[in-house]
Amino acid sequence: MKQLILNADDFGLTRGVNEGIIRAHREGILTSATLMANALAFDHAVELARANPSLGVGCHLVLVGGTAVAPRDEISTLADRDGQLPASLAAFVTRLSLGSIRRRDIERELLAQIEKIRRAGIEPTHLDTHKHTHAHPGVMAALGRVARQTKIIRVRKPVENLRDSWRSVPANGGEMLARLAAAAAVRAISPWFEALSRRYGLFSPENFLGLAATGQLGPALLCRLIDTLPDGCTEIMLHPGLCDAELARTDSRLQEQRQLEMEALLSPEVRRAVTQAGVQLINYRDFGECKQA
Repeated sequence: MKQLILNADDFGLTRGVNEGIIRAHREGILTSATLMANALAFDHAVELARANPSLGVGCHLVLVGGTAVAPRDEISTLADRDGQLPASLAAFVTRLSLGSIRRRDIERELLAQIEKIRRAGIEPTHLDTHKHTHAHPGVMAALGRVARQTKIIRVRKPVENLRDSWRSVPANGGEMLARLAAAAAVRAISPWFEALSRRYGLFSPENFLGLAATGQLGPALLCRLIDTLPDGCTEIMLHPGLCDAELARTDSRLQEQRQLEMEALLSPEVRRAVTQAGVQLINYRDFGECKQA
């Protein structure tokens, strides 16, 4: 059996991103989204999630960019004096690798974000991280402890098979080598991820796609991935949304690309590909029920 989770990252980033995600779910094939607890349009996303209970909603845990959710004095090695998280992935990883960020501060921030989402009335289906910070073993260990504490044991495994990465990069993609290098770098953490998942009792879909093709998943490419899905459960990561003035004011590098991916999820061509491939569309809640049965 082939099962497919189509997950939209960055739920809550802007109202336009939120509206694009909901449209891709209501009118298209999107099944899942992950919510950013520290995003400016968080309340709007919660309102939409409550009105669309068939959309699985998990936590898009943020350790890079924006304001921390936990009180600054509880995470003093993670957030600066103004409560801001590290501005870039490189800065975060460097500080973490040098030991200047305490692991307990990471755990406290992750827990605060999950608690905020739960207080808003959303029971998270799963966990993933903004910019895949849990690909770092230190973050993954912290996430594992928080996942076990909160009993949210479904976690994205952001490890893409390099053959799939090569296949998913557009032939004319100018950033092809950089994208493939990023996928290869994350691939290297697979043994750590598997070991930590076993330690903390976590589980993930067998397959993951969308890293090398981030922002490039138009209808033709999404059809190509669906046509060649392996058996088992696969998550495809996407970033749909409306490209508007509010999004342009953010520091997100994905702008028009969000519109492209939203249109792919709405495409009749892509819906036909799902039907012809005999793929069952699910979200992480369904995957959890199957694994726990």
